[in-house]
Amino acid sequence: MIETKLMFEEEFFEADIERLYELIAEEVKSGGVGYYDLPQSDVTDIKAYCNEYGLEKIKNVAVLGIGGSSLGTKAIDALLEHSENRNDKKIIYFENVDPNEIIDNLKGLDFDETLFLVISKSGGTIETTSHLKFILHTFDISLESDAFKEHFVFITDEKSPLDRLGDDLGVKRFYIPQNVGGRFSVLSPVGLLPLHIAGYDIEKLLAGALKLKESFFKREEDELCKKAIYYASGAEDRPVNVLFSYTSAFKYFNDWFVQLWAESLGKINLDGTKVGLTPVGLIGSVDQHSFLQLIIEGALDKTVTMIKVKEFANDITIPDISLPHLEKTNFINNHNFSELINAQCDATMQSILDQNVPVDMIEISKLDEESAGYMIFYYELLTSLTGKLLNVNTYNQPGVELGKIILKKKFED
Repeated sequence: MIETKLMFEEEFFEADIERLYELIAEEVKSGGVGYYDLPQSDVTDIKAYCNEYGLEKIKNVAVLGIGGSSLGTKAIDALLEHSENRNDKKIIYFENVDPNEIIDNLKGLDFDETLFLVISKSGGTIETTSHLKFILHTFDISLESDAFKEHFVFITDEKSPLDRLGDDLGVKRFYIPQNVGGRFSVLSPVGLLPLHIAGYDIEKLLAGALKLKESFFKREEDELCKKAIYYASGAEDRPVNVLFSYTSAFKYFNDWFVQLWAESLGKINLDGTKVGLTPVGLIGSVDQHSFLQLIIEGALDKTVTMIKVKEFANDITIPDISLPHLEKTNFINNHNFSELINAQCDATMQSILDQNVPVDMIEISKLDEESAGYMIFYYELLTSLTGKLLNVNTYNQPGVELGKIILKKKFED
């Protein structure tokens, strides 16, 4: 179960909430935005391929992808890594083109025990193709070899350059729907294939997303609409949105949120005005000792979302030990670490509220596939809602494309 609570005072008009529901319904009806359909994805092909391949012969899954091609998978894997379903297969991410990181990833990697997933929506992502070339060179694998066909899978748009290469070479391909952008693609084969290989129940993952989708389109998610209205209406005064997650499991979810929020909402809007909301991801209790100072005594230009998990897969007790000179810490003895981190969450939230900083809370009963799917769809939907209100094209990224053009010119000149 996931509960949300808004703790900022604001008057919301029913007509504005209703109009927001209508705008999203119109967007779905247009067919131009496909992530809304992903919670009902058919995973038959993914499961059939894995059964036929025989996953027992591999120990590693190497994901060659960056941004939307990797962050969502990392987010969900980190959320669920302590669940009973996680198997012992290692997921290795070839993302950045940092040469030191590439060498570290390849240390001790046995080609014969690894399945390489080459993920690029466009089919020509420079980081991904560069990683692919280096891996082929490192292991001396030719494109025409049986080893290439057996150990590589392409996940891309149909008829992309990568798809055409795969067709020429007889490589297995999975397709990203044409109307699903990369940063919204984790509930497509981009995320579902590696997560299934890692042992997770991807049908339950989709079920969690579907639960929120169905309740939203029954118009039962007014709190979500209110949150989007509050963010968009206060964009000039409160341009910084902080996600303060009280478990280390959310580290990569925070990273995924930062990409989704920044790349979707930082735009020149349809009126020709530069707009945007700046995302910040924090982990409690660690960032209580740093960024919290800025929230408490810095400029009042932030909103904060607290995330709390009630039940941890592992829980341990703080021993009843009294340390000389440190007796003042004895009040926590015999309490569980989960009690401590959640009490810290509550105390931090109250300290932020006392400074008149707008706060909302998302409380998750436990981290499992359904809650992970729900949280992914929650933030995708919140992004779409806020984008509508900011009057931007939520699904393009012209600023990112500009950098790619400049990069190409640097090497061609």
